[in-house]
Amino acid sequence: MKKKIAILGSTGSIGTQTLEVIAEHPELFEVETLTAKNRVEELIHQAIRFQPNCVVIADESHYQRLKDALSDHPVKVFAGYEAISQAATLPSVDMVVTGMIGFSGLIPTVKAIEAGKPVALANKETLVVAGELVTNLIKKHQVPLLPIDSEHSAIFQCLQGESLAAVEKLILTASGGPFRTKTAEELLHVSRNDALAHPSWNMGATITVNSATMMNKGMEVIEARWLFGIPADRIDVVVHPQSIIHSMVQFADGAIKAQMGAPDMRLPIQYALAYPHRLPTNHSRLDFAKLASLTFEKPDLTKFPLLSIAYQVLQKGGNTPCVMNAANEVAVTAFLEGRIRYTDIFHRVDKALSKMSFIPHPTLQDLQDTHKETFTKALTDRG
Repeated sequence: MKKKIAILGSTGSIGTQTLEVIAEHPELFEVETLTAKNRVEELIHQAIRFQPNCVVIADESHYQRLKDALSDHPVKVFAGYEAISQAATLPSVDMVVTGMIGFSGLIPTVKAIEAGKPVALANKETLVVAGELVTNLIKKHQVPLLPIDSEHSAIFQCLQGESLAAVEKLILTASGGPFRTKTAEELLHVSRNDALAHPSWNMGATITVNSATMMNKGMEVIEARWLFGIPADRIDVVVHPQSIIHSMVQFADGAIKAQMGAPDMRLPIQYALAYPHRLPTNHSRLDFAKLASLTFEKPDLTKFPLLSIAYQVLQKGGNTPCVMNAANEVAVTAFLEGRIRYTDIFHRVDKALSKMSFIPHPTLQDLQDTHKETFTKALTDRG
């Protein structure tokens, strides 16, 4: 039988590439649910093509436009964030792909886990903000949590057939983004377009800026800690500009396994959807004879201080990763809108962390309150 997929955030880069994978294997997968924040025209186009059971638009002002456009199709139409969680837990859903960006992806992911749905996770914030809470839910409900991020998928693949007890360290690779070779002085003057010119990956604007600041890699360190149960002091980051090795695992005997491939997000998406099977694909292949070299270097923490901050909040725990994430969301949006400089992103995050109250073992409600308070304070910060 076909696996019925709910895609949360179907109009984003992960969502659209998930639909490409499904379209390539129509005999194995079908779309059950599509959700989007506010890109109603794209959601209409997707719904007409894939004919899901239901669609949800988070921005309720687009509800009537969506409903009218799909009136001649057998597609149920809903609106609002609560409806996204409900759509993810429908009895007909076999797997949930969480491609939503930001804190908004947390609650639908939690609801899907509580409903016993296997989750293919691309929403970093779920584990960054609520790693302990979510992993406890995963254990309680015995739900598979399959990583879609290329780095975590690489580690997951390297660990197949291995014992976690034999793992010495995880090595996350980073492209270094568009500013790897710039000086600290040059970073004071980079523009929005400079930050969005990623050398390896085609991603959404927010993720691309997070890659430029290396906040993205810091979040991945936090994710890896919860996904694989490995403490922060055994998770390294190495800059690998070619983006051919997606991550590595070093074992107790000194051996290292690396997962390699072309920088194409459809590969980890397909692996998660079909796990434990590998499916054939016509996607690009590596030709080692044409690879000039593979290089590696340590990340420059003076130029990328947000990576250091991520390690610090992981060590402290509690609600501090939630504060970091909320402040970063606001700061990145402000940068993309031209209201602050690139280097101000770090200062805004650091300032928020110094001001917010610490909660050592936050509940889901605590995390929602922390996010809201940090977000509000960061929005009104003019310093």
